[in-house]
Amino acid sequence: MDSQELASIASRVRRHIIRAIHQAGSGHPGGSLSCADILVALYFSAMRIRPDEPDWEDRDRLVLSKGHACPALYAVLAERGFFPVEELDSLRKLGSMLQGHPDMKRTPGVEASTGSLGQGLSQAVGMALALKLDRRPARVYVLLGDGELQEGQVWEAAMAAAHYRLDNLTAIVDFNGLQIDGRIEHVMSPLPLVDKWQAFNWAVHQCDGHNMDALIGALSWVGKVTGAPSVIIARTVKGRGVSFMENVADWHGKAPDAEKTKVALSELGGAGVGR
Repeated sequence: MDSQELASIASRVRRHIIRAIHQAGSGHPGGSLSCADILVALYFSAMRIRPDEPDWEDRDRLVLSKGHACPALYAVLAERGFFPVEELDSLRKLGSMLQGHPDMKRTPGVEASTGSLGQGLSQAVGMALALKLDRRPARVYVLLGDGELQEGQVWEAAMAAAHYRLDNLTAIVDFNGLQIDGRIEHVMSPLPLVDKWQAFNWAVHQCDGHNMDALIGALSWVGKVTGAPSVIIARTVKGRGVSFMENVADWHGKAPDAEKTKVALSELGGAGVGR
């Protein structure tokens, strides 16, 4: 699948995100839109998975540490065939398998229950270490928010991953620069990101998180890293693709009304609030 086809899927994913959050009346559009391209590149290009056999032992794993961005993950899983796209309309509804944060016991393809920020990298380290001990060929990916890097547990896990030389572990930082209270550097700066990860003995690669060719190249690079965990710092735009959401912290965690949903879908190449 070439980069143009991947970009087309990402556009559909963004429309799914807007519709689902609007229909739910709550959710997190900003950070879901910013990581859509990353997740599409992972699930449609890089990861070894079997949607019809989600528990295949040698599958690659993805831990969505920034669990509030699950509308993006759900949309990608649906597009990839883990469950019907129509299920996206049940986001956050009582009894739905698509809750406001990922639930590994309810949703096919979800590898870890997340949402309490700062914990996902620790979960991924445990998975990667277990796979190493079992001599499994699978890789573990973990998607982190940049604001989430303010959590101390992230750096304890980073230290452990380097200590155990987990070259089957790749972290991806969704570096959109914003969190619910504003700019990350104003709230509690985790910068400079490259220097910090290198100081923890990780191999570091930077790329444009909205350029499919750059993402594919970065995900190919991780396979060449040996003896150390790898991290991709993907520069993104919060609210990517929707003009009134882009780079606006206020859209971190609220649903668009019907009028704004129509505008957003139109900008994303869709039409109508319904699916």
